[in-house]
Amino acid sequence: MITSTRASCEDLLIWYDRHARVLPWRVAPADRQAGIRPDPYHVWLSEIMLQQTTVATVKAYFLKFVRLWPRVEDLACAPREDVLAEWAGLGYYARARNLHACAQMVADQYRGAFPDTEEELLKLPGIGPYTAAAIAAIAFDRPAAVMDGNVERVMSRVFAVETPLPEAKPELRRLTGLMTPDQRPGDYAQAVMDLGATLCTPTKPACGICPWQVPCDARAAGIADTLPRKKPKAVKPIRKGFAWVAVNHEEQVWVLRRPDKGLLGGMLAVPTSDWSDDPDPSPPFQADWHERGEVRHTFTHFHLRLSVNVARVSDDRRDMRPLGDVTKEMPTVFAKVLRLVAT
Repeated sequence: MITSTRASCEDLLIWYDRHARVLPWRVAPADRQAGIRPDPYHVWLSEIMLQQTTVATVKAYFLKFVRLWPRVEDLACAPREDVLAEWAGLGYYARARNLHACAQMVADQYRGAFPDTEEELLKLPGIGPYTAAAIAAIAFDRPAAVMDGNVERVMSRVFAVETPLPEAKPELRRLTGLMTPDQRPGDYAQAVMDLGATLCTPTKPACGICPWQVPCDARAAGIADTLPRKKPKAVKPIRKGFAWVAVNHEEQVWVLRRPDKGLLGGMLAVPTSDWSDDPDPSPPFQADWHERGEVRHTFTHFHLRLSVNVARVSDDRRDMRPLGDVTKEMPTVFAKVLRLVAT
């Protein structure tokens, strides 16, 4: 590995001042320098939503949440079921449960004001090292080392780190810390993320217009587009399951809420079997069940194939919801099931 010491924070910030992305949770560089501070609630909310999710997807969810719950106290007072319903489709649903718990803790124990240090932020539900550093830097201008996937990629190229991920993470984190300036650390953190998102992209990086093209060791060595190195991904296993959709004469569907612990915890769903190599095919109650088709969905660690079974029921069971409306409140996999039934 070549050890570059020539990359300039000033050069990157000059680029950022001209080319910063316009994002609904962000305060523009010129406004920050004029004394306008980011809302820590907005920074926290966006960072939680952005975990494992793209900016394009998060924008609409962020705007919806701040419209429904303008302050962290408003989110804390909202019924958890409402928060989970509005989160539906965003994925990684433990984030939504922790989001609500964190809002309540900030409202109750911190009187609605987010703590401004990484140490205190780490005490809050759903906030890990990356998120704590991001909030501390962006919301409070603390010189915290913020390292997401974009920053990993930029640092691996600037310093030509050829060790594959995830083994390279400690070294990349060390380099990120060394590069983090005391002046404008919040803007710097966002500048590196913007650089990775717009120029130093995973494929075909735009080295010719990069503000760090000269000090970039990977570009000098002609290996920029090969970094960061990654170990081959393991093949995802396939799990199977059965979904049971009971519909009454009013086109209402029987729904339940999944247990808090486990995948899709706390979310609205239709009854299913276990998801495994050999799932239990027993329906939740006796009825004239008919197989409608198969739904396929991919989670982080496995592919799922659900056999969808439908029955018409005449009795009014509890928790019957209009089929068209309830789809909007469900995780994507169950929305797919109900769309299949509705066809």
